[in-house]
Amino acid sequence: MTKRIKIMIAEDHTIVRQGLARLLSDQPGLEVVGQAVNGWEAVEMAEKLNPDIIIMDIAMPKMNGIEASKKIRKLLPKTKIIILSMYSHEHYIHELLEVGVSGYLLKDSSGRDIIKAIDDALQNKTSLSPAISKRVAEIAHPSHKNTTREDRFNLLSNREREVFQLIAEGYATRNIADMLCVSLSTVKTHRAKIMEKLVVKSPVQLVHIAIQLGLVDPEI
Repeated sequence: MTKRIKIMIAEDHTIVRQGLARLLSDQPGLEVVGQAVNGWEAVEMAEKLNPDIIIMDIAMPKMNGIEASKKIRKLLPKTKIIILSMYSHEHYIHELLEVGVSGYLLKDSSGRDIIKAIDDALQNKTSLSPAISKRVAEIAHPSHKNTTREDRFNLLSNREREVFQLIAEGYATRNIADMLCVSLSTVKTHRAKIMEKLVVKSPVQLVHIAIQLGLVDPEI
């Protein structure tokens, strides 16, 4: 009996997640074993289900797909991660390829493209949408430089990025402390360092930056 490939989907938009699950479930040899609606849930579900492939969105609540991918790659180095996002920001591409994702597709990709990306991942190949391939070439060009905003974002530690996203999503300091299991003063310290590194003076400016970087969906 041929082994079925276990697929997990991490996507916060219900219609996209369900449509993708239906597409993949209809393919011979593929089985959708789990569907996560945010980055935290994706990490917990991946650790429990140990899927072969994860289709991962980037802009998700509580923890974005970049940070979730980092954690999953450490926990499950054999699990392949394919990014499926509407965003092609250069800091995503650079960071995710360094993390070791097996594909980066934009959401205008066809079902055939997604199936091919899964096949490629299983053969240890990397699939990129044409627009992503173009951005990779631009990033590699000697004359290319990151924007100041992206340079500043890259200064944030992993924990600061988690706090940054939760602040941008409107969570109060007490809620963030409870969610991350840290003290109130620790969150306040992280917030101060984040605002210093990003050169902003108010939480509202943090929200604007998070939206511009595509870390937070404006609809959230």
